[in-house]
Amino acid sequence: MKKELYVGNLSYDVTEDDLRRIFAVAGTVTSVHIITDSETGASKGCAYVRMAHEDELKEAIESLDGALLGDRLMAVSIARPQKPSVRPFTGKRGKPAGGGRFGTGRK
Repeated sequence: MKKELYVGNLSYDVTEDDLRRIFAVAGTVTSVHIITDSETGASKGCAYVRMAHEDELKEAIESLDGALLGDRLMAVSIARPQKPSVRPFTGKRGKPAGGGRFGTGRK
């Protein structure tokens, strides 16, 4: 089992320190990462929290899933592996293959 939790439905002003303090009730927090918009840097309302031991994950889920943080009820669950991103096939010069009106690659 992985030692990482997904935390959703967070208020946009929650900080990594806030999450570290809250999750410390379940055990040793090794890292916290709030997901942010790449352009604005604003929080997207979710985060990943890593714990030192697997049994601490269960404790965190049991004690914090549905807990009120600020004005929202947190959703805490085991983090799922990230799906690999699929990049479109590109033709010569880095342009997408096909295109044109009928997808023939000619314009």
